[in-house]
Amino acid sequence: MSPAVTLATARRVLAQLRHDHRTLAMLVVVPCLLLALLAWVFDGTGTFDSVGAPLLGIFPFVIMFLVTSVATLRERTSGTLERLLTMPIAKLDLLAGYALAFGLVAVVQATAAATLSVTLLGLDVAGPFWLLLVVAVLDALLGMALGLFVSAFAATEFQAVQFMPAFVLPQFLLCGLLVPRDQMPDLLHAVSNVLPLSYAVDAMRDLGITEGVDPEAWGDLSVVGAAIVLALGLGAATLRRRTP
Repeated sequence: MSPAVTLATARRVLAQLRHDHRTLAMLVVVPCLLLALLAWVFDGTGTFDSVGAPLLGIFPFVIMFLVTSVATLRERTSGTLERLLTMPIAKLDLLAGYALAFGLVAVVQATAAATLSVTLLGLDVAGPFWLLLVVAVLDALLGMALGLFVSAFAATEFQAVQFMPAFVLPQFLLCGLLVPRDQMPDLLHAVSNVLPLSYAVDAMRDLGITEGVDPEAWGDLSVVGAAIVLALGLGAATLRRRTP
């Protein structure tokens, strides 16, 4: 790997994002609006405290997956990625540059959503705020990494969007947000155990009800971190030119 190439790729992607105001709004503003709407819906019921923390991780995960997969595919269909792959540049350098750029956006996104939730929306979290930020950022990075990975298998932006039901919805249904995972049928519980979003939601839920730092949270976050690294590695392995 070449740090110079990675940083150059990250700067180029960030420059493009800076001029794409609609994408920036999708990345940073939309999660905040969704959380505000959720707090409004559950106003006075106390439900927001139980579901707000898990959704603080799910919303950035979904949006980062969607935006990253579409943006990366746009690079391919416009010919930018094709031209870069003709140069003596390692695929891992390119993917690391994309990951670094979107990772920085993920930090901004998660920080804005978490700060809004705890301050203005009144989300009651028993654990430390800094750990809430760490979990939210890792959730966003997980969506980013999976988005980079699946973009290699799509030929059009519409196909990239179609991957959401296959990669995102099963994780949302089985992550334990709707039904506790230990109450699911054995087969569904076993499937949920191999889905990284399940561990992200577990960490968020424990953070909401446990004071201090729960040691189990570090295990959950380790699984999420490993899933991010694995998705980026698979993305680099499947990154290829469309023309000989």
